Amino acid sequence: MTDSNSLEDRFNALEATIEQQAARIDELETDLESERQAREAAETRVDDLEAIVERQDALLDALRKRMKTSRGMLGELQSRELEKGAHLCWEYVKPTLDDDLLDLHEDTVERISKDDGKYVRMPAESDPLERGDGVSLAHGDLLPIQQLAQLDEETLQSVTDARPDRLAAQVWQARQESSADLWNTGCNGVREYLDAGELATWIRIQEGDVSRDYATKLARRTIDALLDLSKHRLYDELRSRRADGLQYKERRVVLPADAEIPGETRSRSESAESGGVPATTGVAGD
Repeated sequence: MTDSNSLEDRFNALEATIEQQAARIDELETDLESERQAREAAETRVDDLEAIVERQDALLDALRKRMKTSRGMLGELQSRELEKGAHLCWEYVKPTLDDDLLDLHEDTVERISKDDGKYVRMPAESDPLERGDGVSLAHGDLLPIQQLAQLDEETLQSVTDARPDRLAAQVWQARQESSADLWNTGCNGVREYLDAGELATWIRIQEGDVSRDYATKLARRTIDALLDLSKHRLYDELRSRRADGLQYKERRVVLPADAEIPGETRSRSESAESGGVPATTGVAGD
């Protein structure tokens, strides 16, 4: 009797366990079906996203090709406008310059400043539409003597091998700064002039290690450099001079009143009307 009851109890326990396991299996199958459906939905979503990405890639490729064509067209238009003398806004031209898209008959362009911003142009070209006032003189607009005169002493010595060239730049600096009684005010068509004797004295003071005779030689060579570096906007002439009871010829460097010096251009008519009094006017860098 006891064995029969024990077997029945074990049987009932096994049935209960089986029922619990069956219920658990049903739950797991339900969860598995939910996961399968979720996976299928995710795979469908992935397929949709991949299709979208493929379409976007195709669109991006088309846009890249269109952009490349457009940038090429922009570079061509900017090149032609620059060659016509246009002044183009720097921020618009810079990307084209960086990508070497400009096709110009000259290798370089130059940046200039106007009252309303930064621009790019072909060297020394004035804007045919005359837009934007107050153009700052670009480096390429200046005469060689003006370019050298902008340098400090250390830089000047590093870029000029010839002593007369360096002295010529310093002479021009002295003229601009009016810091020495070197240049004289002229009249009757002469803006300013410089005598060789005064230049030789100035060189002796400036250099400090040259004899009178060598200073005279340096003065002659410096005058030659002034004429050359000014692209002969200056000219020289022999003038009669009397000193110590003797009369002799002395070389004089002359800056005419109508000489076209960038940044201080003056016309013949203005010179005549003012009686030859020196004056300077700003120019627009052309």
